[in-house]
Amino acid sequence: MLFGGLLLALGLVLTAPPAARAPPFAAADLIHPSVMGSRTLMEAETPPAEVSVPRARPVDISERIVLLDVLRGFALGGVFVSNFNLWFSGLIFLPPDQIKPMLSDRWNAVAGHVFSFLGFGKFMTIFSCLFGLGFAVQMLRAEERGDSVVPVYARRLGILLAIGLAHLLGLWLGDILTLYALMGFGLFVFRRRSDRALIIWSLILTLAVPLAVNVGERYLPGLFRSKEATEAAEKAATAEYEAIRTAVLAGMKSDSYFTMLRSNAAYVLHDLLSPRVIGLLSLILGKFLLGLYAGRRRLFENVAEHRAFFRRLLIWGLVIGGVTSGGMAAVRYFTINQRLSPTAWWRVAMPTLKEIGFLGLAMAYVAIMTLLFQRPLWRRILSILAPAGRMALTNYLLQSVIGLLTFYGFGLGFVGQWGPARCITVGLGLFAVQVALSHVWLAFFRFGPMEWVWRSLTYGKAQPMLISRHPPAVAGAQASEAKAG
Repeated sequence: MLFGGLLLALGLVLTAPPAARAPPFAAADLIHPSVMGSRTLMEAETPPAEVSVPRARPVDISERIVLLDVLRGFALGGVFVSNFNLWFSGLIFLPPDQIKPMLSDRWNAVAGHVFSFLGFGKFMTIFSCLFGLGFAVQMLRAEERGDSVVPVYARRLGILLAIGLAHLLGLWLGDILTLYALMGFGLFVFRRRSDRALIIWSLILTLAVPLAVNVGERYLPGLFRSKEATEAAEKAATAEYEAIRTAVLAGMKSDSYFTMLRSNAAYVLHDLLSPRVIGLLSLILGKFLLGLYAGRRRLFENVAEHRAFFRRLLIWGLVIGGVTSGGMAAVRYFTINQRLSPTAWWRVAMPTLKEIGFLGLAMAYVAIMTLLFQRPLWRRILSILAPAGRMALTNYLLQSVIGLLTFYGFGLGFVGQWGPARCITVGLGLFAVQVALSHVWLAFFRFGPMEWVWRSLTYGKAQPMLISRHPPAVAGAQASEAKAG
């Protein structure tokens, strides 16, 4: 584990671009010259250039960085397929005696292992980094006009927190928006830190803190209690968790929406009271800081200028992520076949090793998509994902509705019945439909429905929703002046 962490740190150092200020935007970035960087995880727009918040406007379509919309759409699709396969299907809650026959099927076994190696955890890592990157861009833009990023961004986080809580308590127990909003406030603490400090703190929060939590959770109780008392407490905790997991599965199978909500609430409360929530929050903030670093260095503003960086990132990401994820896959295989003990002492480091693999392959995915996007043919292909990325908040919430209606008892009731092969195939098909619908929606509207709500509440006034087919002459004049500048 320590060797993997050192490799990751070395990779980040060696791939880091020089500290000189990034050059102006390149035309290849498909972005209006007056805009710098990305938006938040769910939001493609940045705060307006005006000082007065009430006069703020969302960024025009011509001012968007298409590559970042593509990356957001790519991550969104991977998150959905992962959630569809593990969470919505109920697979993660099934007892081992039900999972084993399902995975005995060759197609399910292959699909499960391949997606676990290539997909699980990697897409959420990209999502988290994009959130931190968006904060960096908003901070830079605020500083350039002499403002503080804190007031507007804090209001945006507060609204996201409200949306997340409604999603968590009223729809799905796997909500991530609530945690993103809470840890987003942590970015204020690091906004003045040096680039080197961001990398160091990111590694500490992503690797060291979760490992310390795991070690403490496993070994600290034994320092204050007898061996018998510790074992009894562990058995009681395991029994409690199994009871909650059984209740969640029963809630998923129930045809009562309120039964589902009660079981969800018990599961969420158990998680919140677990020491592991500290590790989870630390992981999220650590990945935010990687995005903050990338945004402050303006790595995506001129990809051609940073092409060598992305090539190094690709190589190091594949090496670190491939080796670590491969090792984890081998451990999982030998554990399933009862050749390795599931309670061995060294397993306390397994979550940290997983995160190293997640980070490595996530970096490789971002690098390869960024490099491919510089080629005209691939740019046209990958840009298909951009509308889904522009409507990421709407699509994320809609995915919960789709997952519940597909698997839960008050829907089609397929919970516990589909293996990984079918879940992944159907999940990809459903996301393709989301992409198509996003194209249609954005042909007529400037924002997704939830993006419009978020922006309107943030800036204190309803934002224009319909796309103007005949923009005012003054807007055209401003665009001409911007291009001339």
